[in-house]
Amino acid sequence: MPGAKRKGGTEGPVVSSAHLAAGASPALSEVEFGLILAGHGFARWMARCMAAAGRPGLSPTEILVLHTVRHRDRPKRLADICLVLDIEDAHVATYAIRKLEQAGLVATGRAGKEKLVAATEEGAALCAAYAEVREKLLARPLRASGPAEAQLSELAELLRALSGFYDQAARAAATL
Repeated sequence: MPGAKRKGGTEGPVVSSAHLAAGASPALSEVEFGLILAGHGFARWMARCMAAAGRPGLSPTEILVLHTVRHRDRPKRLADICLVLDIEDAHVATYAIRKLEQAGLVATGRAGKEKLVAATEEGAALCAAYAEVREKLLARPLRASGPAEAQLSELAELLRALSGFYDQAARAAATL
């Protein structure tokens, strides 16, 4: 609704591309702008949190791969890492794993033809240090004055559902 007063007193939807908001769903453009800001903010947070935990210089992808490999303390297959993180190009994950291995944070091995990746003791300790910094600087303040846990869970569910719509649209766009 052009010119309508929005929450916070702004006129119209808050978007990065007015020409996209002029279509069938201005609210979708608002969500996309929120995703842009949240994505960049989250990437910055991960890198700075990891630096505060004692390991500066890791990329957001490397940090995500390390946490995924550390998850439940079981070795992971490359295909599973790519699936969980929705990494389309396995070379991106392979490069991150190689850098993490050189840093002594993960170790690779084989189970038959499968390449497996596991966190080393140093990698697990770094993940624990990251978790401590995250708890202190993000989780506690968020719990004290941010959205309730139920709202965060609902948002996570919505974001996962939206990812499915975007994936389907991407497949459709590839056929054009």
